[in-house]
Amino acid sequence: EGGGVLGSDTERSFAHATLPCFLPTTTLTRRLYLESTNLKTETYTLTTHGSTLYRCLPFRDGTPIQHRQICEAITISTMSNPALTPKERRIGKELMDIRNDKDNSGVFAYPIDESNVLHLKGSFPAPPDTPYAGGQYEVDIKIPDSYPFKSPTIKFITRIWHPNVSSQTGAICLDTLGSGWSPVQTIKTALLSLRMLLEFPNPKDPQDAEVAKMMLENPEGFAKKAHEWAVKYAGAQPKEFDTTKYKQVASEQAKANDVNRYAGYNKDLIDRFVNMGFELDAVVEAFTYIGIDRNGGMDYELEEAYLGDITAHLLGEQ
Repeated sequence: EGGGVLGSDTERSFAHATLPCFLPTTTLTRRLYLESTNLKTETYTLTTHGSTLYRCLPFRDGTPIQHRQICEAITISTMSNPALTPKERRIGKELMDIRNDKDNSGVFAYPIDESNVLHLKGSFPAPPDTPYAGGQYEVDIKIPDSYPFKSPTIKFITRIWHPNVSSQTGAICLDTLGSGWSPVQTIKTALLSLRMLLEFPNPKDPQDAEVAKMMLENPEGFAKKAHEWAVKYAGAQPKEFDTTKYKQVASEQAKANDVNRYAGYNKDLIDRFVNMGFELDAVVEAFTYIGIDRNGGMDYELEEAYLGDITAHLLGEQ
């Protein structure tokens, strides 16, 4: 069976072909449509003058390819269709690179609609040794008019409990998708950055303050809930996992918060007054008011006059 008539109905019929067939078209969106169809075939391509020959052979077990991973057919980089804009041509090449490297990278992307390559769906497996391990996460990708000079707009479709992703909307806080974006980056690098974000959450720059607070104050509870959501929404299997990393992150952040509270003064120097019963913030304010030298955060002996002035200020005597 085969066809030379263009159109969605023909393409859908072609997708279920069981004999060698061809589709003479160089339209990018039609090719990408075929890639995004769950076929019961494996395909390859032979580019000719004005047409592309697709050969379709059924898999031995007759099962469809899952996760829209057909993409064994197209060489977009050789297309010369004048109707394609440079941006569309670049996106096509990027999607082909994702297809060719999917077994190594694990990430995948394809057009949501056959007529629009500027709206994609991406997917990637969660990294191992995280509460998300075993889950498959999908994201919505919208390509702006100014791409690649402006980053894609990406948000999670799969719900996830993560400090840098809104648990309600899927919005993402990640420098790579904002001020850190550059034209040399691609859809694939963006997806890889998201996968890495699951491995290295950053509660200091959160998108979801509630999740970040839980991660810092109750790291074990955070990891447990993140895994529960991975099982519920991303298809992960329940399992035990090590929460040591999240405890370390919480501990480091607590130390950083302490450093900020000490306002650059040496901790031991301030704690001499804290141990006398004064509040930490009040002691720091007294040091600042009196004009005590921070000495680069190093400990040193205060002169008696300064000790008296600090104590008097703390007692409200000056």
